[in-house]
Amino acid sequence: MTRTTIMLSPKLKARVLQMARREGISMGELIRDSLERRLSAGVQGAPDAFFSDDFAAKGSGSTDVAENHDVYLAEVVEEKMNGGGRRVSRRRPRARK
Repeated sequence: MTRTTIMLSPKLKARVLQMARREGISMGELIRDSLERRLSAGVQGAPDAFFSDDFAAKGSGSTDVAENHDVYLAEVVEEKMNGGGRRVSRRRPRARK
């Protein structure tokens, strides 16, 4: 194993120590186990929505995204909320040339 230093708030450290004592293990073992579970779940579970980039991955081809990102984002959110079904038509601003 490699020694690693982490910073914990006093409240978090107290909670970690309390849980470790309750389970009869060291704080290090609790942290290692928690990290292992979290990392394993991330691999097996659904991708993190924060890092999902469906809009860009679809290749919108739009050249005005910087100016009209709110419109495009609203369309993607609306599509997701409708279960990927029919998108409600919304007028997009024309791209500047």
